[in-house]
Formats: sequence, C-alpha cells, structure tokens
Amino acid sequence: MHDFLTVSITVFMGFFAIMNPIANTAVFIGLTSNQTHQQQKATAFKALFTAFCIVATFSLLGKGIFHVFGITLPALRISGGILVFLVGYHMLQGSSSSMHSHQANDTGGKHQASEGQDVAISPLALPILAGPGTIATAMNYSAAGGFLSIAVTISAFALLCLISLVCFIYGQKLVSLLGENGISIVTRLMGLILTVIGMQMGIQGIHDARELLNQMPK
Repeated sequence: MHDFLTVSITVFMGFFAIMNPIANTAVFIGLTSNQTHQQQKATAFKALFTAFCIVATFSLLGKGIFHVFGITLPALRISGGILVFLVGYHMLQGSSSSMHSHQANDTGGKHQASEGQDVAISPLALPILAGPGTIATAMNYSAAGGFLSIAVTISAFALLCLISLVCFIYGQKLVSLLGENGISIVTRLMGLILTVIGMQMGIQGIHDARELLNQMPK
C-alpha cells in the first residue's frame, strides 16, 4: 500500500511539473483574451479533454508501440529523460521549451490567437499540454508495469487535467493573485523538479540498458 501511494504521488508530481498548470494558465489567458468567459470555458474543456485522450492513448498503447517499432524500455527512459531534462532546463532559465510552447507571433511577442482560430487543439492541446515530454513521461510510467501502472498514470493525468481546468476557468484571478514574479518562481521550481525527474529517468534507463546487454548471449 505504501509503495502504491509513493508511485502514485511520483507519477502525479511528474505530470504536475511538466504541465505546470500555473504557468500554463497565463498562456491560456493570453491565447483566449479575445473570447468571452463562456467561450474560455469551452476552449479549456476541449483542450484538456484532447490532451487527456492523447496521453491516455499513448499510455494504453505504449507496449504495443514498443513491439511494432522494436523499441526497448531503457531506450525510452534515456530519450524521454533527455526530453524532460531539456524542458526543465528551459523552465529553470525562466522560459518555456519550444517543445511545450506556442511560438509568439510578430505582434509584440504576446500569445495571441488569430480571429476565428481554434486554439483548443493547437497550440493548447498540442504541444503545450500534451507535448513530447508529457507523452514520454506517460509512456515511461505506464510501460514500467502492468495494468495497475497504466491505471495510475491515466488517473494521475486525469486529476491534473481537472486541476488545470479549474486554474483556466479562474485564470484571471489566479494570475492577478500571483503576479508575474509569482508565476516566474513557480515555473523555476517546476523546472528544477523536472530536471531531477529527467536525470532519474536517464539513470534508470542506463541501468536497465546495462542489465539488458548483460543478458544478451555473447
């Protein structure tokens, strides 16, 4: 029971750090600034539901994808660890990784959506909410065990989506409360956690790869 709780908290914190609902709320407000409150609610739900479907699909099909493409778990952990580390490194610098951000347009560098553009799918769902780092994290956690690992991974991400939904709906108040400095501090803290998680994934991947090589016939 203790191990299950520890794994659940680890998975949730990994997702929390890489998705960073606090910082993403500021991005969401910028992308939906021309929408009414009801439209923002609809956009938030659509974006998070799409992100959940993407992550759940990769969590469920993780081992199948490994089999089809001949990928090993150590290879995923090493490459996924590098991706997660890079995202965390950029966050530590106070900026978003290009893998989990929407490139600013030429209008003053702010996140703005063109009129009539549906920002729920792109860039919110992809790549901001369910970017390569998030997908690699989900596959790493879900492929590590059986059905229980998959259930924990999907449940943890679902809980984080609900938290993100609340943050998006009350985004204006949250951003006003924390201010730019508060959001910057949270982003850097999440970045520190992510770099540690990425390094741990890489170390575990190297350890597993060595064991796999030792088991191969010489």
